[in-house]
Parts: sequence; structure tokens; C-alpha cells
Amino acid sequence: MRAFITGITGQDGSYLADLLLGKGYEVHGLKRRASSFNTERIDHLVEGEKFHLHYGDITDGAALSRLIHEIEPDEVYNLAAQSHVGVSFECPKYTAEVVGLGCLNVLEACRPLNVRVYQASTSEMYGNTAGPLNEGSSFAPVSPYGIAKLYAHNMCVNYRQAFGMKVSCGILFNHESPRRGPTFVTKKITDAARAGKCVFLGNLDAKRDWGHAKDYVEGMWRMLQVEADDFVLATGQSRSVRSFLKAAHEKITFEGHGALEVAYDTYRKKIAAVNVKYYRPVEIHNLVGDASKAEEILGWKPEISFEDMVEEMVDTP
Repeated sequence: MRAFITGITGQDGSYLADLLLGKGYEVHGLKRRASSFNTERIDHLVEGEKFHLHYGDITDGAALSRLIHEIEPDEVYNLAAQSHVGVSFECPKYTAEVVGLGCLNVLEACRPLNVRVYQASTSEMYGNTAGPLNEGSSFAPVSPYGIAKLYAHNMCVNYRQAFGMKVSCGILFNHESPRRGPTFVTKKITDAARAGKCVFLGNLDAKRDWGHAKDYVEGMWRMLQVEADDFVLATGQSRSVRSFLKAAHEKITFEGHGALEVAYDTYRKKIAAVNVKYYRPVEIHNLVGDASKAEEILGWKPEISFEDMVEEMVDTP
């Protein structure tokens, strides 16, 4: 089997490459050319004879199509994105081009081929729709990132219906790991906890359904082994940013309210504080998913606990 992964240098792409290589796949990945190296998540793979990196950009449809036709993969995983929700408010056009039109480029490149395609959809598409959220819940995104992802998701459903393409969409809720990028709130918290530094955060009461990326890439692969469809992957448990902060520290005390809230350890050392610059123009207050369909059809359920995930992130640089 041969797989092609966009976004292979990211958290999910690197874990997926590990998984597929372990299953005997030949893995090809797309990497953007940059003046600095950003391959630290996959450096342990580059010498393998079944692992191949290709320079390219998901926004370059012609080059992407040519590359996919040359590789002739059995499976294509589209994980490339501008995936930071906060940044999407500052760079909405770029986010739309990479997330929305980038997905369309993948679909067009794969349409003439008999290839299975995985699209990385997201729980951000639900916005503030009341949960638990499943594949039939209403979408109402509140960020440029969520809106672009919903465009991509709907295009995948349309190509599946109109052209009979084997496209599956994984509606993944938040998933973290030591390989998470340093600007994401969970990694900011665990990096600061390990270093004994103060971390500055936005809304401490925003709630998310957090799982481990290793579990979720297993779900991605399983989706392409069954009939093409949409699947939610989630733990079914919602926790606040405040709870994540507590899990990363042995003991923590909060004082103040709102933008003036501060957290201290047992020695009265400040370990966290709210900074309004991290507030989002529109906030999703609570996300929690229902992965019953994935459990029934894919035999998937998360294996790594929230507590073990946070502990691993604190212990691993």
C-alpha cells in the first residue's frame, strides 16, 4: 500500500506516518519549502527506504495534481491547514486558500483516480451548537478557520455524492500530544509547567473535548478501510482550559476574576495569568463529541486517558 500525506510535518501527519510505516505502507509526504527546517517531528523517519518527502504547496493545484499522479497512491490524507483558530481571524484569506481551496485542489487531483481520500474536518465547524455533537448535528462555525473547514467538508460530501469518490471526513475534536505546536494553548500550558514559568492565556472557562493525537490518527486510517462516510472522533468528555491547567500542576490556586485572574502554586509563585490579547473575537464556549458511530463501525475508541496525555506532555520537551 502507498499513502500520500499533506501536512506531514505537523502533529497529526507525523503520527500518521509512524502508524502507516508500522503497517508496511510506503509513505509519501508533502512539505512546503521554507528557509528554515521544520521537520523535527519526522526527522526519525527520513532515512527509511519507504519514506519520501516532496516539496510542494497545497495551494498549487497543478503541481499537486502532477505529484499525486506520479506517486499513484492508494490512500491520500489531507491534513494540511492553517490550523490555528486565533490566527485565522488575523489571516482569513490565507486560511480560506489553504484550508478550503487547498482541499478542493486535493479533490480535483484525485478525482480521475481510484484512490481513497481522508479529509481532516474539525469540531470547530459546530460553533456553539449544543452537544454532545455527532455526524448529524448542525454546523454553525464562528471563526474563519471553522468556516473554511466547513467549505472543505461540504465539497468532500459533494464529490462523494456527485462523482462517487471514496472520500471520508473525520470530524475530529481537539487532540493533543508532545508534538503539538508551541503556540497552541495546551502546549503553552505544559511547556510552561515543565519550565516552571508563567503562562499567559485567554478564556480559562472555554471547554473542549481533548484526546491524544495517537488515538485519532488510528481512527483516520480506519475510516479509509470501510465505505466512505463521515465520522466524529471524540472522547465524550469536556474540560475547561482551567482544568487543563490544573492537570499540568500538582497544586494550583486561582485568584481574581476575568481579565485579572491569576494562578499561583503552593509557594505563591505566579504560574498563569489571563491576557486579553488571547481572547477570540467570537468564542466557542463548550465542545463535546459523540463518537458512537466510529465505535460501532470502525471499532474505534480512545485508549489514552486525559490525565496520561497531560502527564506525557509535561514530561516530554
